[in-house]
Amino acid sequence: MRLCANENIPEDCVIRLRQDGHDVLWIREAAPGTPDDAVLARAWSENRLLITFDKDFGGLVFRRGARGSHGVVLFRISQPSPAALAERVATVLASRDDWQGHFSVVDDFTIRLRRLPAEPKS
Repeated sequence: MRLCANENIPEDCVIRLRQDGHDVLWIREAAPGTPDDAVLARAWSENRLLITFDKDFGGLVFRRGARGSHGVVLFRISQPSPAALAERVATVLASRDDWQGHFSVVDDFTIRLRRLPAEPKS
């Protein structure tokens, strides 16, 4: 899977996802300090699923009309340890193949998917 890991995704998660064979662009490595709208634009232009812990992306996509990448996965999960978090993120991403086209929210108990708007607002 082609992923764009936002700056707030921990390094252990990025390492684990790469070990699992995913192509991960990590914003903290590639372009630290990039504004959220530019992160979305880069994920879109590179055909990547955006993964993040930042709730602001929901506002960008649904209220401000930014193009939602090819999908966004917002993790709202507890973080008992870096290793446990990396395992949970990798397991959740592997559990489905329909992330694209959705804004998904993953918490400790559920995964909720909402279809992304077809076209960004002008």
